[in-house]
Amino acid sequence: MEMTNPLQETIQTATTGIIKHLSAHKTATSWQLKVKLRLSSSVLYLALGQLLAQDKITLEADGINYIVTWGKKTVQSSAKAPAFQAQL
Repeated sequence: MEMTNPLQETIQTATTGIIKHLSAHKTATSWQLKVKLRLSSSVLYLALGQLLAQDKITLEADGINYIVTWGKKTVQSSAKAPAFQAQL
């Protein structure tokens, strides 16, 4: 039987709380999650990193916080970016 350490359990609990919150609200700031779930900054960012690595959330910088959105962001682009042309 594999034992987990207390930090792993805390991160898993935080991850579960973030998933529940985002499932209901779709988006939140990192500060809102930190305060609502009563998480330390370290645990918050470890949990967010885990969810980001699993492609369950997207993060967008917003000043000193991040906007956390449930689900993978899809890029929709109908126009191609202009090609770089070197001028000699």
